[in-house]
Amino acid sequence: MTQPSDLAPTDLRTALGSGLLSFPVTHTHADLSFDEAGYRDHVAHLSGFGASGLFAAGGTGEFPALTIAEVLQVVSATVEANEHRSPVVGPVGYGTSTAVEMTRAVEAAGADGVFVLPPYLNELTQQGLYQHVAAICRATSLGVVVYHRANARFTAATVNRLVEEFPNFIGFKDGICDIDLMATLYATHGDRLVYVGGLPTAETYALPYLELGATTYSSAIFNFAPQWALDFYGRVTARDRDGVYDRLREFVIPYLDIRNRTNGYAVSIVKAGMTAVGRPAGPVRPPLVDLTAGELAELSDLVKRVV
Repeated sequence: MTQPSDLAPTDLRTALGSGLLSFPVTHTHADLSFDEAGYRDHVAHLSGFGASGLFAAGGTGEFPALTIAEVLQVVSATVEANEHRSPVVGPVGYGTSTAVEMTRAVEAAGADGVFVLPPYLNELTQQGLYQHVAAICRATSLGVVVYHRANARFTAATVNRLVEEFPNFIGFKDGICDIDLMATLYATHGDRLVYVGGLPTAETYALPYLELGATTYSSAIFNFAPQWALDFYGRVTARDRDGVYDRLREFVIPYLDIRNRTNGYAVSIVKAGMTAVGRPAGPVRPPLVDLTAGELAELSDLVKRVV
């Protein structure tokens, strides 16, 4: 039986900001059912590389393609397979009532924090967005990180309000490339929040985002090339500009060329990378599509450079 986390929100904030973040893919069988055994093996493998946080069933984990029951199954499997080696953050989303229910369930599953994905479909006012996140913060004692992306576009005033009212509101992930907002938030709140680079592919923006206070980012590449991802992160935090741009030129930019060919490949290419290194995670679920055989071969040749 999983025990609720005893990690305080402030400790989660410090932990997440201290290293590289991992967003594990969710493994599937050929019939698209959840491959729990394969997923547990993957989490145990990744946990040995010392990520500062595991964000289960997030964007790279195909959150929109999972049922709510599957999301909770993935979170529980992550907590158990990780064995307390890294904090585990569970996702919540959709409408506010559903997100609140998921928040309580994620906490009961033993997660150390909550990751708020953009609400489904709705066009949001700032008041509505505030009420959505506030309801989630009230529903849990865990630290809460929000994802600034799609329709969940926060203003500085809304973030300020959440910071003032909720001590467990501890993190802001930017998936929009809102430079003005990131600079404003860090100038206003400093280390009160952990700032996460969340643009796909995050390595591309890691060095400039470090200057905006984002000491960490979500590395999808960590799934299939964890040691390369950690080395790259080390060069970012050391501000090794030449080392960073050498690796962008040698691997990340050609990787982006494949990723940008089709909508949704930001997730599909990660699962293809798993296949390329001999640790297949199964196909993506619709409405995403997998890389073509030719693209997989092209990616496999590229991945050989870094693993």
